[in-house]
Amino acid sequence: MTREMTSSFLLVTFAICTLIIAVGPSELLRIGAIDVDGHFTFKPSDLASVSSDFGMLKSPEEPLAVLHPSSAEDVARLIRTAYGSATAFPVSARGHGHSINGQASTGRNGVVVEMSHRNIGTLEPLVEPEEMYVDVWGGELWVDVLKKTLEHGLAPKSWTDYLYLSVGGTLSNAGISGQAFHHGPQISNVLELDVVTGRGEVMRCSEEENTRLFHGVLGGLGQFGIITRARISLEPAPQRVRWIRVLYSSFEVFTDDQEYLISMHGHSKFDYVEGFVIVDEGLVNNWRSSFFSPHNPVKISSVSSNGSVLYCLEITKNYHESESDTVDQEVEILMKKLNFIPTSVFTTDLQYVDFLDRVHKAELKLRSKNLWEVPHPWLNLFVPKSRISDFDKGVFKGILGNKTSGPILIYPMNKDKWDERSSAVTPDEEVFYLVALLRSALSDGEETQKLEYLKDQNRRILEFCEQAKINVKQYLPHHATQEEWVDHYGDRWDQFRSMKTEFDPRHILATGQKIFQNPSLALFPPSPSSSSASW
Repeated sequence: MTREMTSSFLLVTFAICTLIIAVGPSELLRIGAIDVDGHFTFKPSDLASVSSDFGMLKSPEEPLAVLHPSSAEDVARLIRTAYGSATAFPVSARGHGHSINGQASTGRNGVVVEMSHRNIGTLEPLVEPEEMYVDVWGGELWVDVLKKTLEHGLAPKSWTDYLYLSVGGTLSNAGISGQAFHHGPQISNVLELDVVTGRGEVMRCSEEENTRLFHGVLGGLGQFGIITRARISLEPAPQRVRWIRVLYSSFEVFTDDQEYLISMHGHSKFDYVEGFVIVDEGLVNNWRSSFFSPHNPVKISSVSSNGSVLYCLEITKNYHESESDTVDQEVEILMKKLNFIPTSVFTTDLQYVDFLDRVHKAELKLRSKNLWEVPHPWLNLFVPKSRISDFDKGVFKGILGNKTSGPILIYPMNKDKWDERSSAVTPDEEVFYLVALLRSALSDGEETQKLEYLKDQNRRILEFCEQAKINVKQYLPHHATQEEWVDHYGDRWDQFRSMKTEFDPRHILATGQKIFQNPSLALFPPSPSSSSASW
């Protein structure tokens, strides 16, 4: 290169850098300073589509633009531009939009990366049967991962109850369901990641490479990078599932049986252990219950005469069709050790894929009745085993009363199946419970179904735990202040903050979590219509 060419190149580079620093993010995007193989959209309908989420608890606030990336490099170019801009405008990845409190939002001064809409060039699921793993794009939905791996007779080991969630989204939290007691959460079944950090660097990480980032991103709430590729561990997929529900009137007997089941190892165990609380008769036949026939609904009165709280244990045994002659005997042996109400055994049998996709079928029914796109003031808590009875007395038999507006899940997990190096936070006990209050608010329903009533009930539950000194940890956490986040992370806060400084020093990523303050908010404060009370 000649001296003249070098000078010209430097002048052009200097001019571009000056432009990036001098103009605001809106102007920067509109003049096309970010060169991507995918595309940006500024259409009002596209902006509106990413301004809300499943929770519907936060006032919608449209971003500056939406990026539909064609590759990890597209995501990196956007973040490098944000990192180099004067305002350090926010960037958030959005999968299926299933967050509850606007966690994937950037506000009106940021850019949302729409990860779930696959564009030409993004990674197709690639299954390696010999190595027993699948490589997937971070925005891939788990239902599509399942379909692809089943073509090879394989499947991921750990799931969420709902499959229409993105891989990057669940791995940024934990990803749990009834298999977690044995396989751990989804974040315990990841072999490798490609991550775009808050500096715009594309980094490959695993147990052997960039280990600190690998573990930090898993359960890291999107704070250190955007997951663009994940390598997921697989196992041979079963063909069928024996699905069983039994009822209990004693909470102590119910939890003793759950804890016994998750202590079992080897082949002679159930493959899935969950449960839920029944505080009114409608719950046992609710939207999760594609299980029961609508022509033969389960009646609480058939197993309980005093109208008290009941508890339902939900368990499954996976098997292949060649094992159909022996599965009955295996199930019978396993159930002999349990102490459920003898007349309350309900059993069904279905294909493995239909069991995993059970919630989506219920979703379609709710959508047909316009009952899906309503506010969801969900509250998910990890409760230490030592205090779960106190939680039962104070919440299930106290605060909730005898009415609810959605499922209340409860099931235990083994802490040793969670990698303590990840960013996910769990109680400091060997066994802890997920309690998930998955309620839907109806504006034209009873008082106990109204949004404000349910939000107030959530507040009372958290206050009860604090006053009773039950050291719960929120799953899919939502906190209003950094002080609350410091309390959430406890003695891990300093490490978490240190990683933020290293991998996202300008606080560009996942600002909707409200953990760290983005500097652009001082220049572009939230609009008055955005209610901070929802945070």
